[in-house]
Amino acid sequence: MKYRQLGDTELRISEVSFGTWAIGGGWGEANDEESIRGLHRAMEAGVNFFDTADVYGSGHAEELLAKATKGKEDEVHIATKFCRSGDIHDLATYSEQAVRQFAENSLKRLNRERIDLYQIHCPPLAILKDGSVFEVLEKLKAEGKIRHYGVSVETVEEGLFCLTVPGVKALQVIFNLFRQKPADILFPQANAAGVGILVRLPLASGLLTGKFTTSSTFAADDHRNFNANGDQFNVGETFAGLPFTKGVDLAQELAWIGEGRGNMARAAMRWILENPHITCIIPGFKNVKQIEDNLATLDVPAFTSEELVRLKSFYATDVHAHIRGAY
Repeated sequence: MKYRQLGDTELRISEVSFGTWAIGGGWGEANDEESIRGLHRAMEAGVNFFDTADVYGSGHAEELLAKATKGKEDEVHIATKFCRSGDIHDLATYSEQAVRQFAENSLKRLNRERIDLYQIHCPPLAILKDGSVFEVLEKLKAEGKIRHYGVSVETVEEGLFCLTVPGVKALQVIFNLFRQKPADILFPQANAAGVGILVRLPLASGLLTGKFTTSSTFAADDHRNFNANGDQFNVGETFAGLPFTKGVDLAQELAWIGEGRGNMARAAMRWILENPHITCIIPGFKNVKQIEDNLATLDVPAFTSEELVRLKSFYATDVHAHIRGAY
């Protein structure tokens, strides 16, 4: 395993880490025993960072992490998120009383005394500009309830604003071969500001595995079904904002990246890690096999400069115009 510094904090985290949305709920059925086995397998391989949220399975993902990391609280870092169990547009959701309760609830489920990275979970830009939530987070940090705080954002504009807030130490963003916009402006500025970058949805909800066809279907409780068009939350969280059938077609055009790199998924994640401004990727998983396959990204050969130019051009000419939603 290789480790990278999280911005200018003291944390060094595994460049391949894992998110827990899938094992908490929202990606179809999951098996808790297999989820725990997957978490243990990741830690055995040197993974020391996991991302979760209080709304992943209504806190179930946090509880699974508590079980899997018991006794490893000092060596395995956990990032969780808050606000989406309330009205994200209401300032009351970000009041000191509300945020304290969110944090205490997460600490209880995680069975920890401190949250390593506490993130606002994709709030509206108006909430960020109001700024009062950051004052609350500073208080929690001073009290030792949280170690550092950051923001999970949907758009480059939101990310750039967060860089003006001195206490923000990490940004969590959607970034993949179908979602390249943050690399041009946001990432260099975050690096200059000493802010780490966590990449979620590195496989565009599975499109970049190359395994889907236009006839693929998803369970009713899978966001790739109920949020395919942004009906429940930001459309960018599902298939990178691409219409599913278009995403499948575009993925087929990218199949070449998997040649000599094991498979398309590993290649897609290797491409992300070649950006020096990235701290880590946090792919999801539902079983041990997916953990091992994602960890194999570490052994994938690098892309040539010509291939990198080809991939950037492909995004600009074939992908960008089809992405829906603000980003």
